[in-house]
Amino acid sequence: MQRRYQFFAVFVGACAFFLLSGFGLFHHKKYETPITKDTLQPDKILFDRAIHNIERGDYEAARLTLNTLINTYDTSEYLAKAKLAIADSWFREGGPHGLAQAEAEYKDFILFYPNMEEAAESQMKICDIHFKQMEKSDRDNAQGQRAEDECRQMITQFPNSKYVPQAEQMLRDTQEVLADKEFKTGLFYHDKGSYPAASSRLSFVSQQYPLYSGADEALWLNADSYRHMGDRFEDKEADSLTRLVRDYPLSMHVNAAKERLTAMKRPVPQADPAAYARAKYDLEHRTRVGLLRRAIDPFTARPEMNLAAKNGTPAMQSLRPAVPLSVPASANGGQTGVSDVTADVATGNSDEIDKAPDARLGTPAVATGEGEQRAALGTTTPAPAAGGSATTTTTASNAAPPTNHPLTKEQIKLLMKQQKKAQALQKKAAEKAAAKAAKDAKEGKTKPAATTPAAATAPTTTAAATTPAATPQ
Repeated sequence: MQRRYQFFAVFVGACAFFLLSGFGLFHHKKYETPITKDTLQPDKILFDRAIHNIERGDYEAARLTLNTLINTYDTSEYLAKAKLAIADSWFREGGPHGLAQAEAEYKDFILFYPNMEEAAESQMKICDIHFKQMEKSDRDNAQGQRAEDECRQMITQFPNSKYVPQAEQMLRDTQEVLADKEFKTGLFYHDKGSYPAASSRLSFVSQQYPLYSGADEALWLNADSYRHMGDRFEDKEADSLTRLVRDYPLSMHVNAAKERLTAMKRPVPQADPAAYARAKYDLEHRTRVGLLRRAIDPFTARPEMNLAAKNGTPAMQSLRPAVPLSVPASANGGQTGVSDVTADVATGNSDEIDKAPDARLGTPAVATGEGEQRAALGTTTPAPAAGGSATTTTTASNAAPPTNHPLTKEQIKLLMKQQKKAQALQKKAAEKAAAKAAKDAKEGKTKPAATTPAAATAPTTTAAATTPAATPQ
C-alpha cells in the first residue's frame, strides 16, 4: 500500500511539473542573440528588461517594453535588435497566430536590415515556421509548399550564410513530403487503371523531385502505365526504364527494367557512378523510426521524413506539370500545355497589322466527334467539300488519345450480351425475310425483272437499275 502511495505521489508531481511548465513558470530559455554590452543607458535598460521577460515566457510584457524602446528612442543603436526581439517573442509564443505574426515581423526585419547577419537567421526562421506546421503527405500541403519556397529563398538570397546546409536539408525533407503526395496520387490512378492520369503524376514526380526516396518506384510504375497504353508510347516506356537503370542503380526494379529493355531491343545503360555513390550514402545514413514514433504516428499530423535524402542538390525550380495524355492536342494549349498569351510592340512597317484579319474574329475549329466524347476524338479536320472524298489517313499523331476510363468486366459482359442479342435479332429477321421470299416465289407472285438496253450495257447492275420505273398516273 505504501509503495502504491509513493507511485501516486510521483505521478502527481510529474503532472504538476508539466502543467506548470505549460503555464510558463519554468520558461527560462536563454535568448539566442543578447547584447552583452554593459551600460546604464535607458534604451539598453529597456532592452535588457524585455529580454528578461522573453526568457521567462512573459512575451506580452516584452513586446510592450520593446515597442516603448522603438517609439521613444528612434535613433537608438538597439533599434534593429529590438525589432528582431519582437519577432523572436512571437516565434517563441508559437501557435498559428503567433507564428503568423513572427513571419510578418521577420520579413519586415529583412526588408529594413538586409545586410545584417541576423537577416539570414530571420529567413531561416521563416522557413522553420512553415516547416513545423507541415502535415502528412495525405493532407493539405499548403504549409509544405510555403516551406519549400522560403527555404529556396534562404539559399538564393544568403548563399554564404552558415544556415545554408541546414536549409538544404530542410528543403530535401520538405520535398520528400511533397513528392510523396504526388506519388500516392499517381499510384491511386495506376491501381484504378487510369494510366494516362497515372503517367502524368508519376512523370512529374521523377522529373521535379529526383532525390525522392520513391523516385525509382515512380519510374517503374510510369513505364508500366505507358506499356498498358499501347505501342505508341513504347519510346516513353523505354525512357523511363533507362532512367531507372542509370540513375537508381540500387533500386529493386533494376533487374526487371534491364530484362524489359532487352525484350524491347533497346540499349541497356550503365549505372551512373555519382548516382550510385549518392544512393549508397543515403542508405547508410538513413535514420530509423523508433517504436514510440510508430505507435503514435496514426494520431499525429507530423510527417515522417526518415527516408529523405541526406545529400545531393535539392530541386531549386518548380516545373510546370505536364498535360495528361488523355487530353486532346486541340484542347491542351499546345504540346507543353502552355497557353499563355504574350504581346510585343510592332516595329517597322505596320501595314501588315491593318491588312491582316483580326485573329479574335476567327472561327475555332470544331471537333467531329459525337455525344459526350466529342473532344476526346482529338480531331479538328474540317469536313470534306460536297462531292469530294471523305477518306482520311489515320496516323499516330491524330489518333484518339488514351482514355482514363477503361471498361470494367461487368461493362464488357453487358456489351457482349447486347451484341449477341443484336446478332440474334438480325439473324432472325434475315431468316424471316428469306422464308417470305421463298413463299412468294413458290406462289408465283414474283415477276422477272425487265432488262433495258442501258442496263445491259452498264458495267454493273444494281437493284435500282433492275426495278422498272413506276408509270405516272
